[in-house]
Amino acid sequence: MIPLAEMAVNVLKCADGRGKAKLSRGYAAQWQAARAEGEVPEIGRAEPPMQPGRPDKPELLNPRDVPHRKPGTVEGRIALLHAVAHIELNAIDLHWDIIARFPDVEMPIGFYDDWVKCADEESKHFNLMADCLEELGSFYGALPAHAGMWQAAQDTATDFMGRLAVVPMVLEARGLDVTPKMIYLFKQAKQKNAVAALETIYAEEVAHVAYGSKWFHFLCGRNNLDPKPVFHNLVKTYFHSTLKPPFNEEKRAEAGIPPDFYWPLAVST
Repeated sequence: MIPLAEMAVNVLKCADGRGKAKLSRGYAAQWQAARAEGEVPEIGRAEPPMQPGRPDKPELLNPRDVPHRKPGTVEGRIALLHAVAHIELNAIDLHWDIIARFPDVEMPIGFYDDWVKCADEESKHFNLMADCLEELGSFYGALPAHAGMWQAAQDTATDFMGRLAVVPMVLEARGLDVTPKMIYLFKQAKQKNAVAALETIYAEEVAHVAYGSKWFHFLCGRNNLDPKPVFHNLVKTYFHSTLKPPFNEEKRAEAGIPPDFYWPLAVST
């Protein structure tokens, strides 16, 4: 088995969506099988690219230029599934990137277990969304997509705690806020496969946010830092938008993020 960092870079460089997901799941299975046998595989070092491999389509646009479609229409539901598929593809890369990006920060083996699991699940989520698109006669790449999804990785490329604060604890936490409405929308449309896929994503994303909170607090403890003001400062530094209510306070709490972490940012920014 090649070192984990090399696995991460191979996934990051893969340009095909389905191919990236397949490679990611295969590497995750190798890692998890070794860990189940009690092994501690080599993490290693590898140079992750600043820009991951991407397919020729979708066309990536400024967020302001991505067309908005009414969610009550078939076209609108396709656009919504396409947007989620794009998020999940970026999430595959974000989770492999954090494994390879910060080799100088010594972390317990459990950190790598958690992020390999996250990357594996995001790969499954991308495939689920791609399947749902194909069921509706579309495919990933058929519509334009948000060009700013990778910006958080670039902004935090030299700040490990910044990465943990912004990606799982802000961006993925936002998914906990908005996914229940999407599930309701597809239930109203009687699209059972989309509902099942979104319910799987919703259930598993709680753990992804929780891993971010867990390891953010771990690093704060290691460095004798007060987590809440550190989180606030990092989000103000690296997150180029506002935290917008309503918040899913129950699921955020389940993921280890209390209200005093995010409400002050929503009020003051």
